[in-house]
Amino acid sequence: MLLYFVMTLSSHSKTIEVCSDCEVRSIKQAVDLADSGDTIMIQEGRYQESNIILKVPRVVLIGKGKVIIDANKENQAIIVFRAPNVVIKNIVIKNVPFSSTEELAAINILYSSRYTIENVVIDSTFFGILIEQSDSGVIRGCTISSGSSIDVYEATIGNGIHLWKSNYALIENNDITNMRDGIYFEFVSNSVIRGNYSYGNKRYGLHFMFSNDDVYENNRFEGNGAGVAVMFSKNISMHSNVFSNNWGMNSYGLLLKEIYDSEIKHNVFVHNTTAIHIEGSTRIIYEENDLIENGWAVNFIGGSYDNFFYHNNFMGNTFDVAYFGRVNNNRFEENYWNKYTGYDLDRDGFGDVPYRPVDLFTYMVNEIPETIVLLRSFFVQILNFAEQVVPVLTPADIYDPKPLMQKWKWSDS
Repeated sequence: MLLYFVMTLSSHSKTIEVCSDCEVRSIKQAVDLADSGDTIMIQEGRYQESNIILKVPRVVLIGKGKVIIDANKENQAIIVFRAPNVVIKNIVIKNVPFSSTEELAAINILYSSRYTIENVVIDSTFFGILIEQSDSGVIRGCTISSGSSIDVYEATIGNGIHLWKSNYALIENNDITNMRDGIYFEFVSNSVIRGNYSYGNKRYGLHFMFSNDDVYENNRFEGNGAGVAVMFSKNISMHSNVFSNNWGMNSYGLLLKEIYDSEIKHNVFVHNTTAIHIEGSTRIIYEENDLIENGWAVNFIGGSYDNFFYHNNFMGNTFDVAYFGRVNNNRFEENYWNKYTGYDLDRDGFGDVPYRPVDLFTYMVNEIPETIVLLRSFFVQILNFAEQVVPVLTPADIYDPKPLMQKWKWSDS
């Protein structure tokens, strides 16, 4: 009986072809004709249309050849409203206008579960893909750019992929540039961000807010205005990402604010003003990360408890660790520090003398930022050496009791 029911539904599904010479010549017309389970096949061409509203479930909207939907700066391009199981594939969307009162997007999904957006190219848009209160969706293989010049203010462009109150999402293998935030999550849980390249965005490559139990892995965040920010969330797994070339007074590889019970593992932080900025974040494990040639590798700003740094590699950073406030049981153990000058007489692979990553000059720069001009001077070398011999100002509780003598090789897991 169930098989008969499925076959009956399949037999009633139809394909609606759209082209300049077809009976159906506009996408809007095809959408109006579509019933549940239908496929709208759009033939190659440029379609000057906007405000295409899909309200029927299980509709597949797919492009054949190079299909361009040009919104002509009039409105949003495609809106899916209360229509589950909709698929949008293989199209190009252009010219969605800026609005100071509405979040206009190339694709806007509202109250619609189990959506799929795949192989869509979005160029010259305000927001790229906007998902609102829609669970269990997939956004894969899309390319998104605002098309704006580099001097445009971040307030005049939207986010590349923006999810709000939408759980169980998979954001995978997308290429996002020149937006406000590349990827933005707000109140989004149990979701995965994987294999994306988010670069050259005006503010953050990735921005998390109030989003729990999420995973982001194998992403690359490069040259974004302020780096990556993860805020007010818990149970976040951050694995195998690259944070690079995020330079500026308020730029970070990774900014953590009010994050709890999370894991940061197998990430590379290279050429950032601050690799990891930690504020009010507790019970986080930092394991097997490479922090290479950053200004500040790790910068603690108070209120952070029970964090554990284990088997990380600190190489060529100007400052390995900067610290404000109390230590609060934060621990460093068995990390590799290329600045370590101790010895290993028993040849067990660990230094016989603990390493203290906060030197006197780091303390001076934290207290008086203008002293940065003395960086690499002989005077600073003398001060740091004297402080190591007789510590007075640097925090005695911040040290690695077993510094590695050689760079740590990551595990496979």
